[in-house]
Amino acid sequence: MPSFDITSEVDMVSLNNAIDSANKKISNRYDFKGTDARVEHKDKLLTLHGDNDFQIDQMKAILLPELTAKKIDVRCLEEEKLQKVGGNKVKQEIRVRVGVEQDLAKKIVKLIKDGKVKVQAAIQGESIRVSGKKRDDLQECIALVRKEITDYPLQYENFRD
Repeated sequence: MPSFDITSEVDMVSLNNAIDSANKKISNRYDFKGTDARVEHKDKLLTLHGDNDFQIDQMKAILLPELTAKKIDVRCLEEEKLQKVGGNKVKQEIRVRVGVEQDLAKKIVKLIKDGKVKVQAAIQGESIRVSGKKRDDLQECIALVRKEITDYPLQYENFRD
């Protein structure tokens, strides 16, 4: 029976390369000289450290194009609020969303069922397995999900006949 998986993955090696490149650009910029501006990465969490909120915005302006250049979809990033650290320092945490979250998975399954496509969708951990009798039905299902879900990066993998 033909099937495929709907997932949301981020290439961690490319993410590390983009962060390293952004940190190099930040350390070389004249307006960041003598400051504590840097981007840290630990377990799907990016932390931007800076002297003020303007510096954090400038760091994001450097980081986001680097991520895009490494083919990382920036829709997988979820920004937290700006936090005062102490003195005049601030930091902002950005969470990297990996996997299809439970609420979104339920929304996608409901969308597929309401779409009257002759396929079955089942949530399996952080992915959704879609199976059907015809390959054309699966392709129609992919087109439906692509059209409706635009605010979250999804990949369609393991397409099997």
